[in-house]
Amino acid sequence: MSAELLLLAGGAAFAGLVQGISGFAFAMVAMSVWVWGIEPRLAAAMAVCGGLLGQCIQVFTVKRGLAPGALMPFVVGGLAGVPIGVWALPHLDPAVFKLTLGLFLVVCCPAMLWADRLPRLRFGGRWADGVVGLLGGVMGGIAGFSGVLPSLWVTLRGWDKDLQRGVIQNFSLAALAATLVAYIASGALTADMASKFAIVAPAMLLPSLLGARIYRGLSPLAFRRVVLLLLSAAGLAMVAAGLPALLRR
Repeated sequence: MSAELLLLAGGAAFAGLVQGISGFAFAMVAMSVWVWGIEPRLAAAMAVCGGLLGQCIQVFTVKRGLAPGALMPFVVGGLAGVPIGVWALPHLDPAVFKLTLGLFLVVCCPAMLWADRLPRLRFGGRWADGVVGLLGGVMGGIAGFSGVLPSLWVTLRGWDKDLQRGVIQNFSLAALAATLVAYIASGALTADMASKFAIVAPAMLLPSLLGARIYRGLSPLAFRRVVLLLLSAAGLAMVAAGLPALLRR
């Protein structure tokens, strides 16, 4: 197996484990590995396909509560945002995007992790949730990052562990499915990528199932810490990938 395929399989396995634990973040974790050797267009397509497969696996492995009142603003906003992200994808500077998103996660996640008492965001109601869903949809259209901002948002909302999981998983499933359709329609996902997905899919399967088992044993506090630590690590990896590329210009 070539170095590229090993990197592809290794990133998928690690991302599958993280997604099984957190309910999202496949694309974030996979891209933090794949930026070191996978062509960006292929990495984005595999991130979307792998993230969607992971969500489908978790339909059968992790009980996800359905709270339509909490979920719908995110889904409506997300479906509106996906086409914007898909349209923006060819026009983005990859290094700038990685650095900006990485810095956001590196600053915000540790602050939330080590705060003695998390602030509870009460303002905005469903309209604010819809705006966050819209931004999540845009990021999903760019490279499958749909769950990042909504996950941070519902953490700051102070929702309990199972409600967070249910909203983020169902939102991510809808946003990633819409992104996959948009990628196919726009030509971003091509037939020659199928052989690469044949590497990604089996590599992530067992780690995803293992992650789901780990999730069921986590307390709400441990769950929040795991999610924020994983996002912080993904942010550091993106900064490490984006900053040198900008400095070389």
